[in-house]
Amino acid sequence: MREGPFASMAGGLPERGVVLGFDFGLKRTGVAVGDFDVGIAHPVTTIDTADRGERMDRIARLVEEWRPVLFVVGMPAHGDGAEHELAPSVRKFGGQLHGRFGLPVRYVDETLTSNAAERSLADAGVHGARRKAALDRVAAQEILQAFFESPHACA
Repeated sequence: MREGPFASMAGGLPERGVVLGFDFGLKRTGVAVGDFDVGIAHPVTTIDTADRGERMDRIARLVEEWRPVLFVVGMPAHGDGAEHELAPSVRKFGGQLHGRFGLPVRYVDETLTSNAAERSLADAGVHGARRKAALDRVAAQEILQAFFESPHACA
């Protein structure tokens, strides 16, 4: 195990540093950021492309800017707990993140995060096209916040 932020947390999780969270989609991927010290997630951007290379290049710029120590990716499931048809693509995305950047990846159950994001945006008075544009990054925020609230519940 590495020294510094990777030392001594169960499961090889860092204890300190920035975390990038993702709400992966085949066409759009929401991104959020947070820090272990504060434990609060913030929406950052939506990567609006289906092109894998372009998506990873945009993530590389975010990695350069934020210098994360961990990636958290939302894992979809059906309401009954059955694996969602997008789950294999999400695992592949997580593998690409790990392979390109060499950082650990944790998956968080994203069931109902889009609903929570919708409610948050509605409560903030965001409607119509503005809500649709913000939904993925706010869903990423919900995913990352769920991780901060229960980091050891991750896969």
